[in-house]
Amino acid sequence: MVVDAVLSLDQEDLNEKLIGIKRVTGGALQDSKFIDGVAFKKTFSYAGFEQQPKRFTSPKIVCLNVELELKSEKDNAEVRVEAVSEYQAIVDAEWQIIFNKMEALSATGAQVVLSKLPIGDLATQYFADRNIFCAGRVASADLDRVCSATGASIQSTCSDIQPTHLGTCGLFEEVQIGSERYNLFSSCPEAKTCTLILRGGAEQFIAEVERSLHDAIMVVRRSVKNKSIVAGGGACEMEVSAYLHQFADRNVPYKQQAIIKAFAKALEIIPRQLCDNAGLDATDVLNRLRVEHRQNGHIWAGVDFSSDTAEPGSLANGINASNAYGSSSTFSSTSKGTASFAGTGVHPDLLAKHVWEPSLVKINAVQAATEAACLILSVDETIKNEQSADPQAPQRGLPPGAAQRAIRGMGRGRGMPRR
Repeated sequence: MVVDAVLSLDQEDLNEKLIGIKRVTGGALQDSKFIDGVAFKKTFSYAGFEQQPKRFTSPKIVCLNVELELKSEKDNAEVRVEAVSEYQAIVDAEWQIIFNKMEALSATGAQVVLSKLPIGDLATQYFADRNIFCAGRVASADLDRVCSATGASIQSTCSDIQPTHLGTCGLFEEVQIGSERYNLFSSCPEAKTCTLILRGGAEQFIAEVERSLHDAIMVVRRSVKNKSIVAGGGACEMEVSAYLHQFADRNVPYKQQAIIKAFAKALEIIPRQLCDNAGLDATDVLNRLRVEHRQNGHIWAGVDFSSDTAEPGSLANGINASNAYGSSSTFSSTSKGTASFAGTGVHPDLLAKHVWEPSLVKINAVQAATEAACLILSVDETIKNEQSADPQAPQRGLPPGAAQRAIRGMGRGRGMPRR
């Protein structure tokens, strides 16, 4: 689903903001949907909305930034009239203006009318009588994605709408998803956008899924833009760590060997954290990974916490990027043995299992961590600035004998004889 979402974007731009993510409480995570187009939640509607058709095939779509609603005058507005006929002329003019707008929209042949601003009850009933669907108060981001997918352009007036300003899609329908109703625009001819509808039992769970989904989208986006990849699951870090240990043992005889080995040990924090997150025995898994990388030569061996029965390329094994790069046969396995790894939390070739990461991400992460460590080690002394005391007025000394008089005054009224 993530790969399909990224591949639906413009491959030269890959603007992740054009991937809409909607959250619908209820159902299971497996009920989540990928919409090759635009989907947004049903907006606020007035009476007459249910009389409008909810499904069109190849409709014409007009997008507006126009308000189609009769509204009262603003505060402190003043209209001076001399006769009742003058007041009636003003009311008739207001009605005539909005009717002219609706007639102009109906004359364009559009079957779906969308607007960022409100569409009132009068316009809703007017469009319902003419079998036109309308939706007001559409979010700006959703309307922009509709324009990107259907080829429409947002109009700020109803008087001069040309056929080139209208958009179209293969199918428009309003469907029930969970407890919400959504407007779906699918099979769009110029679709450079998509929508992911997430389902889940609790709002907090869906929010966590959305954050994870955003991370996955950014990883796939980076993989599409930069074709160089490495295996995930801590395989790259363990291989670099094994190489640094061997390099330090063979080529560095002095104290610098401890620095290189400390750097190599720090790289093992990635697979260790993966084990902790998956509930695996980190010490046992790391020991097995050290053997695979240093003795057996499995350079893509890494942490594997998927089921042993999962097929390569399935979602249980990580991000399935086979749609973007083809079959896994384009990569050759580097395994040098047929030992059983069932239940160990280790897989000898995560690259063939489609657990991938962009190499650019790994390079940037190691460079940033190294620069941060060097910056901290370069600080040889810290200076602590105590908080300055609040400025106070200069203190004056008490006059002579004031303390004795205060003490004598405290005893008065308590039965103590005055001396």
